[in-house]
Amino acid sequence: MQEAHTRRAERWLTAGSDLAISDWTIAEVSSALALKLRAGSIDQETRAAAIDALGTMIAESLALLPVESAHFRTAAKFADQHLLGLRAPDALHLAVAQDNHATVVTLDKKLATAGEKLGVATRLL
Repeated sequence: MQEAHTRRAERWLTAGSDLAISDWTIAEVSSALALKLRAGSIDQETRAAAIDALGTMIAESLALLPVESAHFRTAAKFADQHLLGLRAPDALHLAVAQDNHATVVTLDKKLATAGEKLGVATRLL
């Protein structure tokens, strides 16, 4: 079962640019897949295949950015700006991106807007 924006994301992923994810992204993917498994929208085999595919992507075409203690403190400062409406996971993505001079590419308009206001490069996909 494909998500609503799967094709758009696949086109972007195959467009051929330097791509990186953080260790935090891996945790979020695992959490999302576990949620789908519990909800019955995927089976264990599909979950395992997705985890394997992510591992292959990391090995072959993604840089892996570590999450450090300072990122959590920066994420807290970002989340403190309550009018932005950032949740901790999104604030952490922005903190890691800022520290690594990376652009956050997202389907989430609220995240992209918050990143822009915080001076973190973002791009709405």
